[in-house]
Amino acid sequence: MQSRNLLTAIAAIVVAAALGYFAWTKYGAAPAAGAGPAAVTGDLLAPGPLPDQILGKADAPVTIIEYASMTCPHCADFHTKTYPTLKEKYIDTGKVRLIFREFPLDELALTASMLARCAGDGKYFPMVSVLFQHQRTWAVRDPVPQLLLIARQAGLSQKAFEDCTGNQKLYNDIVATRERATKAFKVDSTPTFFINGKVHRGELTVSELDRVIEPLLKTQ
Repeated sequence: MQSRNLLTAIAAIVVAAALGYFAWTKYGAAPAAGAGPAAVTGDLLAPGPLPDQILGKADAPVTIIEYASMTCPHCADFHTKTYPTLKEKYIDTGKVRLIFREFPLDELALTASMLARCAGDGKYFPMVSVLFQHQRTWAVRDPVPQLLLIARQAGLSQKAFEDCTGNQKLYNDIVATRERATKAFKVDSTPTFFINGKVHRGELTVSELDRVIEPLLKTQ
């Protein structure tokens, strides 16, 4: 793959937007929420090509690994409706550790993930939250102005925005993260959650999370 620059990045994400890749790609759309049997090979907890983005105590009794795409509407719904309660009730109280990993379904999602990675120390999760909250404003035919606006609000200059979207290594590492999830852990849709190693596919509600997490806490 040739080195990307801002112009090719813009062309790619506009094409992706025009084709309507936000929910349907070769990786499939997110299915209905529900648990399935774990089908994990390799070391799920080992970090991949990029350092894991983690919230919560390292010794929390429950670990949730989330694979998400920034253009996935199911992921956006989870992060706007369920995640705030998850954070307040379980992460902030030391009961749950959340590991967030990128699984971009298209070039636009990949570019948004790159911007979150470029936001700087302590800004990754706030940037992800803003991107999900405003997904409808930037997941459009011409996404660049809105993405640039969000990036500037996160403290990135236009040059930093251009450097980030043209960072070939970061691009390759996020692609490798997605490929590892597909091959090693059988992730094929978003959002996909592994809760203490057991896979749960699709958007989870607060009540569904409670039903999974509370029994795990009782066994500690």
